[in-house]
Amino acid sequence: MKQNKNGIWTSWNENLTYKYESLYKITSEQELQEIVKKSEKIRVFGNKQSSADIASGAATLIDIRTYNKILSFNDADLTITVQSGVILGDLLEAIEEKGWCIPCLPDINTITIGGALATGTHGTSGKLLSEYIKSCKLILADGSLKEVSDKDELIDAVRVSLGVLGVLSEITFKCEPIYTLHIKEGPEDDKVWLPKIEKRLKKHDFLRILWLPHTDKGYVITGDKIAPNTEIKEDLGPKYLKHRRTASKILYKYTHVFPWITAIANKLLYRGFFSSTKEHKGSLYQATVTKSRGSTLELAEWTIGLDIFPTVFEELKTEINKWSNKSFIHIPMDIRFVYKDQSWLSYAYKKDTVTMGCVSRNAATADTYEAFKSIEKIFIKHGGKPHWAKRFIAKDAELSKVYEKWDDFKLLRKKLDPTNKFLNPYLTEIFNEKTTN
Repeated sequence: MKQNKNGIWTSWNENLTYKYESLYKITSEQELQEIVKKSEKIRVFGNKQSSADIASGAATLIDIRTYNKILSFNDADLTITVQSGVILGDLLEAIEEKGWCIPCLPDINTITIGGALATGTHGTSGKLLSEYIKSCKLILADGSLKEVSDKDELIDAVRVSLGVLGVLSEITFKCEPIYTLHIKEGPEDDKVWLPKIEKRLKKHDFLRILWLPHTDKGYVITGDKIAPNTEIKEDLGPKYLKHRRTASKILYKYTHVFPWITAIANKLLYRGFFSSTKEHKGSLYQATVTKSRGSTLELAEWTIGLDIFPTVFEELKTEINKWSNKSFIHIPMDIRFVYKDQSWLSYAYKKDTVTMGCVSRNAATADTYEAFKSIEKIFIKHGGKPHWAKRFIAKDAELSKVYEKWDDFKLLRKKLDPTNKFLNPYLTEIFNEKTTN
């Protein structure tokens, strides 16, 4: 165990900073239990890539990234057990070597497993990553160890817990046999792709839409399972496509001063980087997950029922296209699809859901990015839910209206953590708790 004292914690995009008294790097479950037990206020962090103020702000911090072992495989059950600090990419590479997969993956592989699970991380055309938990070990506020399996009633609260029920220690994932996807990508007018969503969800094994605000275009990505040896004519588009993030950085550089530039920049980015088609194949991980990030971002994401998404989309589009509105939005708005589940704080609790991302390429000026306010206002109006790891201002009053099990979760949280050990100032507001020193 290593300990640093009286330092400064900074998020990946440098938008959040906190002083801490003690920061620990641990390698064993026993060390994790010991630190949790003796701490009055504690939070755990990984690669610090959340846009929400969820990972720090406590006197004691644990950097979970050194608690990162792949512990075991069960070939008969297709399960893998890992420590909660393992990086998603390492886990996925390990199971691909076994010929397995987790069939719904986010667009980034550098996040730690514990944080990804706690915040409801998801991919598209499947369920939340946490729905593939077979069992897990949870370090409770008193330092004791609780094992939870997918047969326990508690699992529906634990799958998406924001790290306030306890600290995830070891997780066993249920995997599936690996498969190959035939991916096709290309632009479509909004009036074409929007009415086809439900039909495409039934037809394809993978569907993702990158909406290009202020262009009336979407970039549609579909995937269909094929035999691994199926021959396709691979087309990865022009070589210059790899420079999209660099071009975006240049074009958006002054949009915080002159927001209207965004509409022009988006049209240029569409013509340069989203007007061609692609075709390729690979595993879900190899074909659809970004392996690097060219720059830091600030992100919001909202979710809404599949049945009312077209209505919400049209309202949002109308709002941001008003020249009287300063909510000019950077490319792309990532539209994905999550299937219903039973997890209490899941975006897809009992309902098939559409998720819609909103990105600011200028992380340092995100507080003045009007788009975050506009998208939240519209989604809240229609009963939308925010992504727990991303930026939003809604608190207990709003969240209690959209999460059916919100009060049940709050009661359970208070039972498991009566002194609010796992709450930082941000989470104290989220759950409308009194500050405890």
